Parts: sequence; C-alpha cells; structure tokens
Amino acid sequence: MPLPDNGTAWPPRSVVPLYADIKVDDAWYSGDPKRLAEVYRHAPQHRHDGRRRLWGRQQRHPHRREHRLHIPLAGEIAQTSADLLFADTPVVTVADTATQDRLGELLDAGGVPELLLAAAETAAALSGVFLRVTWDKAAAPDRPLLTAVHPDQAVPEWSFGIMQAVTFWRVLPSTTSTVWRHLERHERGRILHGLYEGTDDQLGRRVPLAEHPDTAVLANSLGPEGDSIETGVDLLTAVYVPNIAPNRRHRGAPWGRSDLQGMHDLLDALDETWTSWLRDVRLARARLIVPDGYLRNNGPGRGAEFDDDREVWQTLAIPPTEQGAAGITLSQFAIRVEEHRATAEAIVRQATAAAGYSPASVGLDGDGAAVTATEIAARDHRSMVTRGKKARYWRRGVADILYVLLAIDQAQFGSRITPERPTVDIGDGVAEDPASTAQTLSLLAQAQALSTDTKVRILHPAWDNAAVAEEVARIHAETGQAAPDPVGTFPLTATN
Repeated sequence: MPLPDNGTAWPPRSVVPLYADIKVDDAWYSGDPKRLAEVYRHAPQHRHDGRRRLWGRQQRHPHRREHRLHIPLAGEIAQTSADLLFADTPVVTVADTATQDRLGELLDAGGVPELLLAAAETAAALSGVFLRVTWDKAAAPDRPLLTAVHPDQAVPEWSFGIMQAVTFWRVLPSTTSTVWRHLERHERGRILHGLYEGTDDQLGRRVPLAEHPDTAVLANSLGPEGDSIETGVDLLTAVYVPNIAPNRRHRGAPWGRSDLQGMHDLLDALDETWTSWLRDVRLARARLIVPDGYLRNNGPGRGAEFDDDREVWQTLAIPPTEQGAAGITLSQFAIRVEEHRATAEAIVRQATAAAGYSPASVGLDGDGAAVTATEIAARDHRSMVTRGKKARYWRRGVADILYVLLAIDQAQFGSRITPERPTVDIGDGVAEDPASTAQTLSLLAQAQALSTDTKVRILHPAWDNAAVAEEVARIHAETGQAAPDPVGTFPLTATN
C-alpha cells in the first residue's frame, strides 16, 4: 500500500483513542507536574469518588505560590517492570557457530541489552513498544541497527492479530507554523519514506525528502520509485511487543495494556495525601508571637524586626496590669504524621497491586536484612507472576526481530552467516543465594539423589558440555572417585 494521501487527518482516527490514553499515562510516567496540570485541563476533572482531581484544579490566584506535590510512583512501577525483565542480560543463542559469533557482535555493538531495558520501561508505562530494524551506512557502515519506537509514534495495520505493516512518524523541527512530518512505512520486503508539510491535525501535502534537512540524506538512498528502499528479505522489519494483554479499555484490540491503566485515581489520591502532609509541615512551623516592645523600629517606612539573639531589652511601654501576659508566645501546630503515612502506604499498596506487583517490589515490607532467593520469590510472588507473563511476549518479540536483524545483516552487509531464529532466555529474575544452593546440593548428595555431573550443571548453568565434563573429571580426581582404567595392569598372584 502507498503512503497516505495529501490532506489526510493525522493521527488517523483508528489510533486516536489509544493515543489519548497514552497521553495521560505519559504525563504520570514523566513525573512532571506541569504536564499533569496541562493534560488534566482537557481530561475528566473528577475522580470516581466524586472529588475533583488534584491536578485538575485550576489555580484561583495565579500569583500565589503553588504547593501541590507529585510523587513519581508511576515511573517507579515502570522501572520495576523493566528491572525484573532485563536487569540481567538475556542469553541469546543460535545453533550455527558463525551465526552465534556474528549475533554476539551485533548485540554488543548495538547496545541491545541496554536498548531492551529502556524499551521494557517504555512498554510498561505506555502499553507496549515497537522494535525496528534499519540501517545507516554513514553512521554504522558495518552493521544494521536495532531501535525502539514508542507506541504513540506508530500506526500499525493488523490482520487476525498479526501485524502486516506499520507506519512510524515523527514531527521534524520547524521555524514556522508549518508542521513537518516524516513517515516511514515498513512492509514486507521494503521501507517507504515520505515527507509532509501540513498542520497540527492534517498531513497536508507531500513534498520531496530533500526539502527538509533531517530527511535530505535519505534522498540518495532511495530506489527508482523515489520513495522506497528494498530490504532484500521477505520479512517485516518491525515487531510489536505488548506490555501485557488484554487492553481492558479497548477489548478485542491487539494493543497491550499499560501498568498504569485504571490507577490514575490512586496516583492522584497519593499526590493529594502527600500535598496534605506537606501542608501540615508548612503550617506547623514554629512561630514566635512577641509584643511591640520586643521589636526594633527601623525608621519611618522601614518597619520593625525582632532580634532573637539580643539578650537585654528596655522597659516595655505597657500597663503594669498586663505585665504577666506580655512575654514571648510560641505557636506550633501538631503534624498528623501517622495518619498521612498510613494513608499513603495504603494507597501505594493498592496501586502496586493494581499494576500486578508485590509491595516489596517498590520498597515496602523490607527491613534491610539479607534474605535468600527462596524468601525473595515468596515475598515477591505477585511480581514474579507478572514478570513471567510479560517475559512470554518479550521472548517472542526479541527472537523475531533478531532473526530479521541477522537476515538484514546478510542481505545488506554481505555477512557470511546463515540467519536463524534465536532462542532467548530471559532467566528467572532471582539470583540464587550461594549458601542456599550449596545446602540444597549437599542434602541431595547425602540422599544419593544426583550425580556429580548434575551438581556441576546446577551450580554453573551457563557452562557447555565440555566445561562441565572437565570440571567433573577434576572433582573425581581430587576426591579419588576417578574410575579405574579397564585395560590397566593387575597384580600377579604367585601360584604353585
């Protein structure tokens, strides 16, 4: 299919509802109070409990200092999701040795582990993320590039839940009111590029790529048609990785669901609680009420001030009958610390549970003491279940896009490899405590329930068969368990 026609409404109507949801999620994820206030100028002003949203309240006195406080829990939840998935580098393997070596070079040179960590955080906050393979021989002359694209910069096309094509777009810098958009459409076997000069809600007219400096470099790389690049592989050079499914607000749609879906009221209530807490602190600051005689006159029009370091004061010009009531009075209100702490903690617990995580994953229920991997798994059970569900989407998406990466590397860069779909092992997310592992192996060995070979494989799961065999042989030699040589010499017995 071609790129959109001139005058097409943008973004397309099919993605407008999703973009609206992403805009609100993005404001909470950003942690920027100004963006929250801006987004709720056009979003519903009241929570489901009937109260007006903290960030939807318009300031009545523009010159009065604002005291609303934002707690970036949304960003912490998204970061927790990414850490659970990719804090440890995933293990990616293929059968062919040459392909494995080249894949390792591409992963390392392209910073793919770090890319996946950032993409997973974006997906958790914004419902999903696109992974795209492209290339720029001026920037990276010896390899293709793997990049991530946010879901509000993509317009995919689906058939039975399978993505058939996707158009990525971006707004280019402009010094006038004109809105320049670059569209990059990925289809099986080719990538199309288009530059549009339009308005905020319309693409406007399509113009040559050379008319904007950000796309002028593409003009020299395009094919005879002037707008497309042949990839050389019969594959779609982009995949979509949903954060988790289904999307409860758009039932039946192939989009993923943000971790923040359905918890905006809780996030707003948390900010309101902390704002109230800090208001108590602000109002409870100690204040001294002093008589006029304790003030030093600074002269006409300059007011008066109280010097709290002065030790000697002159006689006060007040009636003697009021002498006992003329001292300094301390005014300080109580701060409702426990009430606010309990309320804030309850909201955080409910919010993390709504996102699919255990409270311990965001710092609650921990006393700082060292715990074993088994205790961590038990304490973070809900988080591990959510992580396991997300890992399924990521294994499939990463394996698919790395296969495309290898195919493009062969077609466009002439690599002497055999592209194959790799196996992606994300791991279990919990590092086993060495003491716990040693105790488990010892008990199983006493019960004669496992061999030395199995013990070495449990202790070193990343080792290959040759390394395991060498370690087993060394252990047997050191412990005297080496098998006797079946063709060795035997002592002779004297006979009569």
